[in-house]
Amino acid sequence: MMRISTIILFFTLIALAPGLAQKKVQLQKGAGKLIGGIRNGERIERVIDNVVFVQNTTTIYCDSAWFYRSKNMVEAFGRVRIVEGDSVTITASRLEYDGNKKTAKLRNNVVFTKLATATLYTDFLDYDRVANEATYFNGGKLVDSINVLTSRKGYYQVNSNLASFKRNVKVTNPEYSMTADSLQYNSKTKIIFFVSETTVVNKDSSSFVYKAGQYNTQTRTSDLKEGLAQSLSYELKGNSYDIDDFRKMYKVRGDVIMTYKDENLNIYGQAADYYRTKNIAKIYDHAYVAKVTDEGDTLFMTADTLVSIDHVDPAKKRLLAYHNVKIFKKDLQGIADSLEYRSADSTIYFYKDPVLWTDENQMTADSIRILIEKNTISKIFMIANAFVISKDTLLNFNQIKGREMIAEFGQGALKRVNVDGNGESLYFAIDEKTSALTGMNKIICSNMVIRFLGGRVNNLSFYVKPEANFIPPHELDKEERELEGFTWKEPLRPVKKDVVKIADPAEDPIRKRLRL
Repeated sequence: MMRISTIILFFTLIALAPGLAQKKVQLQKGAGKLIGGIRNGERIERVIDNVVFVQNTTTIYCDSAWFYRSKNMVEAFGRVRIVEGDSVTITASRLEYDGNKKTAKLRNNVVFTKLATATLYTDFLDYDRVANEATYFNGGKLVDSINVLTSRKGYYQVNSNLASFKRNVKVTNPEYSMTADSLQYNSKTKIIFFVSETTVVNKDSSSFVYKAGQYNTQTRTSDLKEGLAQSLSYELKGNSYDIDDFRKMYKVRGDVIMTYKDENLNIYGQAADYYRTKNIAKIYDHAYVAKVTDEGDTLFMTADTLVSIDHVDPAKKRLLAYHNVKIFKKDLQGIADSLEYRSADSTIYFYKDPVLWTDENQMTADSIRILIEKNTISKIFMIANAFVISKDTLLNFNQIKGREMIAEFGQGALKRVNVDGNGESLYFAIDEKTSALTGMNKIICSNMVIRFLGGRVNNLSFYVKPEANFIPPHELDKEERELEGFTWKEPLRPVKKDVVKIADPAEDPIRKRLRL
């Protein structure tokens, strides 16, 4: 029995011997010259000339070293180089290596290289072989085939290739630069993970601010959560971002807000697509515009799709609205198929069947444009087949028709309308005392001026050979009450809720901000 126990113990020791040996740092046979000595009262071995130490898969090269055999430690000097397996190489000027803890402290001109992945430069690096983690704490730079990342502190996980950067983080790339307080990067997949607010500046000076999500620097695509994008003229933010930098296309989703920097104008929606090479942003899904005027009122506009065109030349900047355009302001409402706003001349152009309403007045023409001066509506130009209709207290329709008209506003109210060419007018006369209809004035005149008071027709002036005809009530036929082309479109007049497109009225922060 005793013999069997002895044999088992013998073979156990043989099996454990390699493992026990691997715990010790060994001076490679034939490498370096040993010189015994005492340092700090402790017996050590001085090693010089082509020094090589080995522990497991770790090999240490240096010009000279102090070898603390009893403590299983090495202090290396000169051209220090650590080779870890077949993937990690570290060079430095000085090394402290603890064979028991399997930790290395490298100083001065440290270069940490992960084969075919990345290279880390610093003067202060601690490397934990057990955790397979490299740490720098006094400034460092990670370089790969695509990016250069610098920070005050950093951690690099060798197995996962994940680097974590802390304090004064900066990423540089031929296409962009990034700054952040904290950031993570996988040097193998080339994916950046945003863990704190990160500012990205592209080479065309457009910028983005992101708070969470990730960006693949190799495919130049991303999935980002919360952020802010800035172009030449506006800021664009939302709840999530999908970026394709290769095609220069960016998708923003959820509570999208585009804010123009130089104007009191915001665009809201649930989706936006930004095409960077063209400086074009398309906003849709509950999209609408809010522009604050000098009177403190807000002009709202909605359409199926809103398109913002940015440009260094102010004359080429545009805001376009396509299909089912509706506008609302307390004293002005309107509809059209499409619309264009040019910020350079502060003019809104309405196309295809435009209709505008102000107080009791309806305005139509083949095309209409609104001039905005001092951040408020100044004039409305009605081009070709211009027609103004207003309803009086007896529900009669006063009508003005002409080739072109210009409506002028003052203090937010319609003051006068100038008719230029082919003017026609129907005006119903009402007795001020009895409020009874006394007849209808029918006037044909090349040019006219109609003045308004309190939103209603106050008086009219006629120029260039006017032809007037007064028709008493009992002689009025239905056909005579309407000019050719008359159409009353009051049922199409939008109200505020038709224009301000709220996705979730109960919770939407935009609604609360606008006090809707």
